[in-house]
Amino acid sequence: MPARESQALVLRTYPFQEADLVVSFLARDQGRLRGVARGARRLRSRFGAGLERLAHVRMFYFQRENRDLVSLDSCELIDSHFDCSAEYSLGVTLDFLTEVSEQILPEHEPNERFFRLLLLVLEQLRQLGRREGPETGAGLWPALTYFHLWAVKLGGWLPELGRCTSCRAPLDAEARAYYLRNLDGLACQRCRPGNAWTLAPESRAIAEEMLHNSLRRLTPRLWERSTAADLRQFLLQRLEEPLERKLVTAPLIAEL
Repeated sequence: MPARESQALVLRTYPFQEADLVVSFLARDQGRLRGVARGARRLRSRFGAGLERLAHVRMFYFQRENRDLVSLDSCELIDSHFDCSAEYSLGVTLDFLTEVSEQILPEHEPNERFFRLLLLVLEQLRQLGRREGPETGAGLWPALTYFHLWAVKLGGWLPELGRCTSCRAPLDAEARAYYLRNLDGLACQRCRPGNAWTLAPESRAIAEEMLHNSLRRLTPRLWERSTAADLRQFLLQRLEEPLERKLVTAPLIAEL
């Protein structure tokens, strides 16, 4: 029964027996795992605050072959997101990140890029949690849009954004594109299906920039709820199609 140590992000916890928790977490080198934290519900637990939602920890655990659940020994807290708890919009966003991660990441498959994506977005949210006023909302939308885009990209579900999926003609950078839930990608004006949603050229430009730049290095712009809202809707459909289910937290994000 080898002992392991991994940087990890805690996704969810579930009560188990009288004083234990089942913990779903994303290990940097092992992928998404589930483990049992014995005594974690007791007042004096060796896990402390390390099992909070999306806490960044150093996890110590034992892993047996042919066992679905690992045995958690302890954890050391690296970063928490306590400052985000008091702000409703940030709390809902944390729930969304957690749900998407749990749904799209298979167990026992390392995904270093997704781990780094979460760290990057969480760093942005943690900074917003220390501020007050309109800055919180303005900083939330680029972080959410960036996460939507890269979650779809890393899942392998992002279609080509610069070419019509039907006729394969290049999409004019200044023209609108169109999409439907059951369409493989974006369509041009000529191939536009009935009742299609519209993706503005400004939103496609934001997506292209986000694909080639870090969240920290995006072009400064005035971000409002409406900014790239059509892009987030398009990306949400790309997420939900392979899952074959609606994300529970998506309507809460839409209402922010």
